[in-house]
Amino acid sequence: MKTINVRQLQKHVRGCVRAAQRDRVVVTRHGIPTALIIGVEGTDWDTLALQTNPSFWRMIQRRRSEKTVSLETMKKWAGI
Repeated sequence: MKTINVRQLQKHVRGCVRAAQRDRVVVTRHGIPTALIIGVEGTDWDTLALQTNPSFWRMIQRRRSEKTVSLETMKKWAGI
């Protein structure tokens, strides 16, 4: 993981964006992490929107806490 301070970031934005495609870049202010740059090159807009949508992740979390149904039960329900 690369670390860069805010002043360096202002001078080297392009390089940080390139570096973020390979690894995360932490931006610091006075030595304290303040931002994280994550490369998303090659990711489509819909995927990016879902990955960064808090309500989507709350829905996933709720769903994961629900009781699951076995494959055999699903097949019976579907008449397979």
